[in-house]
Amino acid sequence: MLRLLLVSGALLCYALLPAQDRYTISGYLEEAGTGEKLIGANVYDERTNLGTTTNTYGFFSLTLPADSIYLRMSYIGYETIAYDFYLSRDTTMTAQLGEGTELTTVVVDASKGDRIEERTQMSTMEIPVDQIKKVPALLGEVDILKTLQLLPGVQSGSEGSSGLYVRGGSPDQNLILLDGVPVYNASHLFGFFSVFNADAIKSVTLTKGGYPARFGGRLSSVLEINMKEGNNEEFHGEGSIGLISSKLTLEGPINKGRTSFIVSGRRTYIDILAQPFIQRGLREEDIEGGAGYYFYDLNAKINHKIDDDNRIYASVYSGDDRFYVNTREEFNQDDISEFNNNLGWGNLTGALRYNRRWSPKLFSNTTLTYSRYALSTRTEFRDRFDGEEEAFGAVYLSEIEDWGGKIDFDYIPSPNHYIRFGANVVNHAFKPGALTFEVEFENIGLDTTIGNANIGAMEYAVYVEDDIKFSRRLQANIGVHASAFGVEGQTYFSVQPRLGVRYLAPRDVAVKASFSTMTQFINLLTNEGLGLPTDLWVPATDRILPQESWQAALGVAKTVWDDYEVSVEGYYRSMTNLVSYAEGAGFLSFDDWEDKVEQGDGESYGVELFFQKKAGKTTGWVGYTLSWSNRTFENINSGNTYPFKYDRRHDLSVVVAHDFNERISLSGAFVYGTGNALTVPEVRYQSVQSSTPFGSGGGTSFQSQTVNVPSEKNAYRMRDYHRLDVGISFKKQKKYWQRTWSFGFYNVYSRANPFFIALDSEYNDQTGDFEPVFRQYSLFPIIPYVTYGFKF
Repeated sequence: MLRLLLVSGALLCYALLPAQDRYTISGYLEEAGTGEKLIGANVYDERTNLGTTTNTYGFFSLTLPADSIYLRMSYIGYETIAYDFYLSRDTTMTAQLGEGTELTTVVVDASKGDRIEERTQMSTMEIPVDQIKKVPALLGEVDILKTLQLLPGVQSGSEGSSGLYVRGGSPDQNLILLDGVPVYNASHLFGFFSVFNADAIKSVTLTKGGYPARFGGRLSSVLEINMKEGNNEEFHGEGSIGLISSKLTLEGPINKGRTSFIVSGRRTYIDILAQPFIQRGLREEDIEGGAGYYFYDLNAKINHKIDDDNRIYASVYSGDDRFYVNTREEFNQDDISEFNNNLGWGNLTGALRYNRRWSPKLFSNTTLTYSRYALSTRTEFRDRFDGEEEAFGAVYLSEIEDWGGKIDFDYIPSPNHYIRFGANVVNHAFKPGALTFEVEFENIGLDTTIGNANIGAMEYAVYVEDDIKFSRRLQANIGVHASAFGVEGQTYFSVQPRLGVRYLAPRDVAVKASFSTMTQFINLLTNEGLGLPTDLWVPATDRILPQESWQAALGVAKTVWDDYEVSVEGYYRSMTNLVSYAEGAGFLSFDDWEDKVEQGDGESYGVELFFQKKAGKTTGWVGYTLSWSNRTFENINSGNTYPFKYDRRHDLSVVVAHDFNERISLSGAFVYGTGNALTVPEVRYQSVQSSTPFGSGGGTSFQSQTVNVPSEKNAYRMRDYHRLDVGISFKKQKKYWQRTWSFGFYNVYSRANPFFIALDSEYNDQTGDFEPVFRQYSLFPIIPYVTYGFKF
C-alpha cells in the first residue's frame, strides 16, 4: 500500500509540471438546456486522431500539440458538435451538446459517437435511461434491474424478481452504487420491484468483468447508477399515475446557472385501494382493524458550482417497505383480543461530494458517504378474559450501517495515458439479528433477548490504474487494487492485479482480453429462494474467510453498418470461500450465525453474444448466453459438486422499441431461459418406529412415518421459462405540458411459468390410494397495465 501511495504522490507532483509546445483543452460536457453533465461522452481531434472521454462528473482533458485542431464532441442520442480553431494556449471550455456553445466556429456534423472497438474496457454494458423506460414492465413499473436482467450474462432469480445473478454469482456479489454509495438491498415487495426510480436516474452502467482497479469489494459485478443533478436553467417536472403507484419529479435552478436541485418521490397505494375491502371483511367477522402493504422511494440532490474549478454536490435516498396487520376483537365489555404485526425494511443513503480541477490535467473527487439497511418486525398479542391479561410480544432487528470517505484522482498527462488513483475507508457496523421476547402471564413477566452480537469492522483500499494507448491498434488498462479488512482483532490483506488489453485487428475488429482478481469481505446469508428481507449481512471474521475470485475473459467486438454493435465474449471465473447456510440451517435458528454456515468453492464459465442498436427510430438488442455455474461444499451434497440453483444453460432475450413518429412508439421484449435447478425427493418409504410412553408400566407402541429421500442437490430442472411482453405509448404535446398514455401486457400469451415445485398427493381411482405427485405453481398469467404520464 505504501508503494502505491508513493506512486500516486509522484503522479500528483508530475501533474503540475508544464509541457513544452503542447497545450491542454479541459472542461465539462453538458446537456444543452439542463446543464446535466454527460458521462462517457467523446472528445476527439480528427487531425491528430487523439481523443478522450468525460469522467463520471462530465470532466475531460485532452493535451495536443500547438496547431490547428478540429475537435469533435459526441454522445449517444445527442447531436455531434465540432470546434475548429488554432490551439496556442491551455483552453478551458464548457460545451453543451444539442444546441452547442460557440467558442470560435461551431459546426454540427453527423459523425458517430464512441465505437465499441475503440474502448479498452470489455464486459461493460451501458443502457440509456430513455431506452430503459421504453421496455414493457410488470404492472407498468419501469424497473432498471429487470431491464438489466435482459442483458447477456445477467439472469433473474425466480419469476418477477429483481435480483441480479451475474456470470454465476449471487446478488450479494454485486456492488450496487447509487451516486457512489453502496445500496445493500435493492428490492421492494419481496424482490418484485427494484428501489430505483428511473425518473431520478441519469445513467446506468454494468461491469461484469475486466474490472478497473478503482472498483473493489465484490466478486461478480459493479452497477453504477448516477442520479440526475437537476436542471440549472428552467423549472421542470414529470410524473406518472399507474395501477399500483404514482411518482413525481421536480427539478430546477435555485441560482440559475450555478445551483440546481432535483427531488423525486414514488409511493404505492396497494394498501389504500385494498383497505375498504379488508375492513369490510373484518367487520363481517365482528373484528375491527386493517391490513396493508406499501413501499416508497425518495431521491433528492443539490449541486452548486462554486466557480469553474470547484463544485459541490449533496444527494440522499430513502426507501422503505411496510407491511402491517392490526386487529381488535371485543367479545363483551371485559373480554378483548388484540393482534398487531408490523414488518418494515429499507435503505437510507447519503453522499456529500466535492469536485476540484487542480490543473487542466488533474481532477479530483472527494466524497463522504453513508449507507444503512435495516429490517425490523414486531408482533404483539394481547388478550383479556375474566379480568386477567395475557400478552406476548416479539421484536426482530437486523441492520448494517456504513460511514465512509474516499478520494479519487483523474490525471491525464497526454492522450496516451489516462491515470486514475485514490483511496477509501469504510467503517462497517453489523447487527446480524437479535430477537427480543416479552411475555406477561398470570402476573409473571419475562423479557429476554437472544441472537447474535453486534460486530464492527474497518475496510481500507487504495488503487492506481492507467489506460495506456501504445498505438492506434494496441491499448491496455493496467492497475492494482489493494485492500485491508480489520474485524475483531483479525486483519485480512488483499492485493488484486487487473489487466485489460485491446488489439485492433484488420477491418477494425477489436480483440479484447482481461484478467482480474477480486476479494469480498462481507457476505449475505440467504436461503436459495425469494429475496426476502430476512437475509442477513455479516462480515468475514476469524472463522469466516473472505470470498475471493479470479476471472479471465476473451472476446471480439465491432461496430457494423455504423449504427450496430456486436460483441462475443467467453469467460471463466473461479471462486473460493463462498458462504452458504448449512443444510437445515436458517436465520430463525438461534445459534451463532458462524455455526450455521459452510464455506466452499464455485466456478462459472460461458459464452455471451450481444447485438445492439442504441440510436435511431428503432432501438434494442439481442442477447444470448450459454453458461455453466457449479458449487462444491464439503458438508453439502456429500461433498459432491452440484449446479448452482440459478445455473442456466441457455438464456435468450430480444428487446425492440420503435418510434413510428413523435407521438406513437411500440416496444416488446421476449425472454427464454433454461429452468432453474432444484432438489426433489427420489425415494419415499414408510419407517416404523417404536416408543414406550413416559410413565407407563410397560407396553410398546409402533408408529409409521413417511420418509422422503432427496435426490442429489439440484439434480433436476424446472420447465423452461419463456415470456413475451408488449407495450405501446401515445404522446401528445399540450400548450404547457406533454402527456403520455402507456398500455401494455406482461406475459402476452399467458405462459404458466414455474415459480416453485411442491410435493403433493393425488387420489388414484384405480388403486384407491393417495399417490405422490409433483405440482408446479405459477405466479403471473397475462397482466395488463395502463399508465398516465406527464411532463411540464
